[in-house]
Amino acid sequence: MTRFQVVTGSRAGEALNLRVGETVEVLGEAEIMATLDGRGELDQLPFMPEMLAFCGRRLTVHKVAHKLCDTISSSGMRRMERAVHLTGARCDGQAHGGCQTACQFYWKEAWLKRVDPTSPTSSTSPVSPADPVTGNGLADGRPLLPILRAATRKEPGPDGEECFSCQATELLRAAPTCLPFKDVGQYVADVRTGNVGVPWMLRSFLVGLFNRFQQASKRVLPRWLWIRGGMRWGFVKGEAGPTTPTLSLDLRPGELVRVKSKEEILKTLNDGLLNRGMGFEEEMSRYCGHVARVSARVERCLDEKTGRMLRMKNPCIILDGVICSGAYNVSCPREFVPFWREIWLERVEESS
Repeated sequence: MTRFQVVTGSRAGEALNLRVGETVEVLGEAEIMATLDGRGELDQLPFMPEMLAFCGRRLTVHKVAHKLCDTISSSGMRRMERAVHLTGARCDGQAHGGCQTACQFYWKEAWLKRVDPTSPTSSTSPVSPADPVTGNGLADGRPLLPILRAATRKEPGPDGEECFSCQATELLRAAPTCLPFKDVGQYVADVRTGNVGVPWMLRSFLVGLFNRFQQASKRVLPRWLWIRGGMRWGFVKGEAGPTTPTLSLDLRPGELVRVKSKEEILKTLNDGLLNRGMGFEEEMSRYCGHVARVSARVERCLDEKTGRMLRMKNPCIILDGVICSGAYNVSCPREFVPFWREIWLERVEESS
């Protein structure tokens, strides 16, 4: 396989120390190619075909991705080096079987340059959003796209099922170092980078401290001394039996809905906080009573652990503007888009 020489000059070797709100420009394809190895990765983080559409574009730093929550092995927080999330840059899954998880891209600083927002843009032309999959309209002599395409596939499963590779499936390689809760530097970085303010940081730290106390109390204290049964902050406990209820509203994008009360939702969850295999987390309970518009119906998403495409028997709902803000998870900046069962929602009539 063709291998590219990784940049060792100022672009890859010097930290930009970006902050939230700064304007950056995504480098052109040739410059990005020079930072990647033969698998299309930098520091074991893939540059994905869907990201090519942003080459040459100017975006603002939405969050500094100096840490992330491990959703593959549940090891806690992990440290990420020199990466950011950019405003309006989420994956549309075109090169990954149409995955609808809508993850935020991780952008290594080596793929970006800091720019004055008032200065003229570079001559690099952005790639059409359709190009990463079809290649239509791409000029000849562009070696990066085939490399990135090939890197989106893993070895097939035992049954021959197609398996995918993306930033989400490879995060344990890209962020191999665990970040202990007691590491004070992460909280300083949260504030210094502009990810969160001091009040938010203090609240999320105290929530994390409480959750660790709850875990410890269940190990060493008698049950009668447990606070709220040893539950994590948010206090979500399933009340349904092994077979959880279901409901179809046939919601469509643009419809207005309200998230039901926590009490109503708890009645639909089993002991594992699942409804028909879909999890409801404490972070999601913060949106109970919230009114929002349906953004999309989700029918398929990638399993981060295996790379398999999961196809839902009962489609889930994405709500416009509703994300996991990390309030109960040490200010994690990943900002997942939660999936909602229709039984957790109710239609709201449009006001005049």
